[in-house]
Amino acid sequence: MKNTLVIILFCIGCLSTFAQKKSGIGIKAGLNYSSNGDYLEDVNEAIQNPDANVGYHIGFYGKLGDKYYLRPEVVYTHTKSGYNDGDLVIDKLDIPILGGWRIIGPLNIFAGPSFQYIFNSKFSDITIDSIENDFTVGLNIGAGLNLGRIGLEIRYETGFGENIATFINTNITSLPESRVDTRANQVIFSLSFLF
Repeated sequence: MKNTLVIILFCIGCLSTFAQKKSGIGIKAGLNYSSNGDYLEDVNEAIQNPDANVGYHIGFYGKLGDKYYLRPEVVYTHTKSGYNDGDLVIDKLDIPILGGWRIIGPLNIFAGPSFQYIFNSKFSDITIDSIENDFTVGLNIGAGLNLGRIGLEIRYETGFGENIATFINTNITSLPESRVDTRANQVIFSLSFLF
């Protein structure tokens, strides 16, 4: 028992030396597994839940602090959700402002709001002109592992409230009007490097 405790304490000490402890600026990139909200056809109120698809993101971040830290980010994100009538593709700029806590060694947890600006959206080949809000706010919560300057993290993102996009007289459906909730729910995997 005593030897086990010594080994555990030694491992914790070794991991602590590899933890990303300093402030700085870094880059990040990774994959998103995301889906948007329901697809609603107004005439018969038929609701379709989307299929989740893989997207990607790339950006940069700043880190201020050590054990407790602030981490603002600027990230370009590309998401895609599949519906019966086509795919909804969204390109947006995400600006999460995360507060984090280095729990032990390289392990940390974080959470915070994410401010999002949708600058491009398409449903199959149709560009969407009418999105309720180009600017939205969501929530990020996750955990990370920092080994030296390299970081690995997983986080969950969800939006607050619906953000409806409307299609009028499209070729996708015979109905006069269809709507899609553009609010994303996604699991995000990232690799980062702190300069």
